[in-house]
Amino acid sequence: MISTVNKYLSLVKFSHTIFAMPFALTGFFIATVKTGQSFSWELFLLVILCMVFARSAAMAFNRWLDADIDRKNPRTAQREIPRGVITESNALLFVIVNCVLFMVVTWFINPLCFYLSPVALLVVLGYSYTKRFTALCHLILGLGLSLAPVGAYLAVTGHFALLPVLLSVLVLCWVSGFDIIYSLQDEEFDRSLSLNSIPAWLGKAGALHFSEGLHLVAGILVIIIGLQGQFHWLYIIGGAVFILMLISQHLLVKPNDLSRVNIAFMTTNGIASVVYAVFAIADMLLIG
Repeated sequence: MISTVNKYLSLVKFSHTIFAMPFALTGFFIATVKTGQSFSWELFLLVILCMVFARSAAMAFNRWLDADIDRKNPRTAQREIPRGVITESNALLFVIVNCVLFMVVTWFINPLCFYLSPVALLVVLGYSYTKRFTALCHLILGLGLSLAPVGAYLAVTGHFALLPVLLSVLVLCWVSGFDIIYSLQDEEFDRSLSLNSIPAWLGKAGALHFSEGLHLVAGILVIIIGLQGQFHWLYIIGGAVFILMLISQHLLVKPNDLSRVNIAFMTTNGIASVVYAVFAIADMLLIG
């Protein structure tokens, strides 16, 4: 049983939840604190379950859809489906179960979240097709993860607002930027199979400049959110660390040196999301 669970956790790269979950929690506390809503442990748990189910469905669907591509790519040939650790039919069943669970959980949150749940699934699942027809696939991935903070806000309030939307745009630019860096590893492979990506389109140097532009916008949004949300010194610390992490990954990765891509991808971005969320939430709870 434990072995099976570990296989599926590996299939969906559960550790990568560290990217979107902190922003979902930030959106939740923005809704709770900034609008004067009462905190609910039940709602808090439901939001976390939504995140887990939606992300698991999206990752497993990506692995299922790209199984043939992954088998041909030396970097991905050891993933669970290409190795036969998980069958394609079981992976698809896992996707369906998680989609159903996601929609069921949204039903218990509020009507708006439930009615929007198919749209959210369309975005997070649809991303997997985009590399087949557009180099802007990284932005669709960013869009999928950007639903986390605004979705959490909707779960609490039942309506949209500017601050969580700004936070979602921040996530979109941040995720799209670091996904471009990660995809530098597959530039030649993508070209060989006529798959679309920013590196395959612009080359390594061009892709890094594109990523820098997205991260510049993300850094500006950190400042705008701080001002718009009337945050205080704790937020400034977290925001400064986040921006430093954005800068550091561009210092780590060069067009002629991809040896530190994984450090830039996982370590710096993991630190960035957690520190930003912890200090933003602490700012709201401790200072107001």
